[in-house]
Amino acid sequence: MRVVVDTNILVSAFWAAPSMPAEILSLVLSGELVPCYDDRIMTEYREVLMRPKFNFTAREVFGVLGQIEAVGLFVSPPPLSVPFADEDDRKFYEVAKYCGAVLITGNLRHFPEDEMVQSASAFLLKFPPLGA
Repeated sequence: MRVVVDTNILVSAFWAAPSMPAEILSLVLSGELVPCYDDRIMTEYREVLMRPKFNFTAREVFGVLGQIEAVGLFVSPPPLSVPFADEDDRKFYEVAKYCGAVLITGNLRHFPEDEMVQSASAFLLKFPPLGA
């Protein structure tokens, strides 16, 4: 299953394990979920996760991002003419739409109402368990 992981899910996954965001990251890193991304998303991941206020090490950040790139699907989606209150969120929606992916975010209100945009808890409720 293809997913686009909003940066806030990654930050939460780094901060708190066990947690639903950490479970999603684990599913991505194990290859059970295929993360879709573009250059804009990877740039935001790097910039946000390396902020000094988070105190994440470069080793853990670049290790996770390298694995996302290794198991993920890099795309170059066309722009969509959907209004966004925060243009920084547009890239996640564009990649998800282009890939037919589920967009997992902690900020549902930042995105258009769309069944493909889900919270971590809603996604995990629907995700088939291992071996299903």
